Amino acid sequence: MPAYTLKLDADTSHPGAAGTTFWWPPGPAVSFVSTLGPSLGALGPVPEPNIELVRLAALVYAADRSTPRRAARSNWTRRTFELSVPVHEPARWDAVRDRLEELLGFLSGDRWSIGFHRAPAPQETVRATPYPGIRRVVLLSGGADSAVGALVSRHGLGPERHLLLSHVGATNLAPLQKDTAGDIARLIDGPPQHHQGLRFSRKARRPDGTKLPNEYSTRTRSLLFLALGLAAAAVEGVPLWIPENGFASLNIPLTADQRGALSTRTTHPLFLQSLAAIAKDAGAHADIHNPFATRTKGEMFRQAAELVGPTPAAEFLSRTHSCAHTGHRSHRIPVRTHCGVCFGCLLRRASFLAANLHDATDYLHTRHDENLQTYLRNKSVEPSLRTFLARGLRPADVTTLSLPADYPARQAYELCRRGVAELELLYP
Repeated sequence: MPAYTLKLDADTSHPGAAGTTFWWPPGPAVSFVSTLGPSLGALGPVPEPNIELVRLAALVYAADRSTPRRAARSNWTRRTFELSVPVHEPARWDAVRDRLEELLGFLSGDRWSIGFHRAPAPQETVRATPYPGIRRVVLLSGGADSAVGALVSRHGLGPERHLLLSHVGATNLAPLQKDTAGDIARLIDGPPQHHQGLRFSRKARRPDGTKLPNEYSTRTRSLLFLALGLAAAAVEGVPLWIPENGFASLNIPLTADQRGALSTRTTHPLFLQSLAAIAKDAGAHADIHNPFATRTKGEMFRQAAELVGPTPAAEFLSRTHSCAHTGHRSHRIPVRTHCGVCFGCLLRRASFLAANLHDATDYLHTRHDENLQTYLRNKSVEPSLRTFLARGLRPADVTTLSLPADYPARQAYELCRRGVAELELLYP
């Protein structure tokens, strides 16, 4: 069983128990590339339970990233993890430990065992409230859904302000996130707009110089993004928005490649509901909302067009990023380029069609290059999607969705029906 421990000091000469230790001291992080210290002082006076939720999420992310899977398309190895997390009061986290372990299993498809140990909080400079008076925090990934969410938020708040928060893991997306925030401020009149990019990624090597393994699926990175968002929102006690179309959030298995851990459950209603309940019971600020939980992506695109006009909306959305693949670099193509054939790209293409907007995205599948087309055939989920669309959506499909108790199955089926209808536009 892979064992991982998080330590908050810089003394790497005492790694502790067997397994891998990650260090996150104040100042330059030892195991992470980060703009934040372990007490999140750069975000202001974050409540202690929210700080501890971020530490937990950081260790989960680092462990996930450091434990390779064996995978063949939709067949994934189910890994087992043992974590040791430093907190001030282990009792409040012990009380929710079983639910946390179950939630992580739902998110990543693995088995998780979490232990909490008492550790003193390191000394760290804490900023005064950096964004006083904000009414909302909106997670801005650089994707189309988060961009629409930020656009809708700015319009809805009028003279009041929100904070757009981005997690910078892959540095190539940081300029895209910054440009998207600038576009939103330009398209919707309002007060000066706050945008904060938070750098946090695991280093490639241990402090002794040995190389760490790499697993690139990292379905748990979303927990870190949410925990950081809640920490920022906790300073002012405001809601956190994580905008995502409800159709994709439900994770209906449209393709063989979407099953199990291969499909992210970042915004699945059961995941968000359970995370909020667990965090609240541990004493953390836990006001999380997906404002588009009942919308398809095409419906979101139409809302953007209604707010700013069809041509500006099309240009704005075409500059966002939806592609799931990062292997383009082997063909000397920037990672920000869209493949056109992963599920994220197919849904994006269908949404432009559903909203009757011009799609100016540069898709690799339109290029006439045999080597590139071979690469794309190995990545494409299009054959599986065509198979699903040919057999059609069935009411029984809804039984696979792990819906929360208060989510009506009929509502889920109707949302999926509309989402599938948009995907059918790809193949008239």
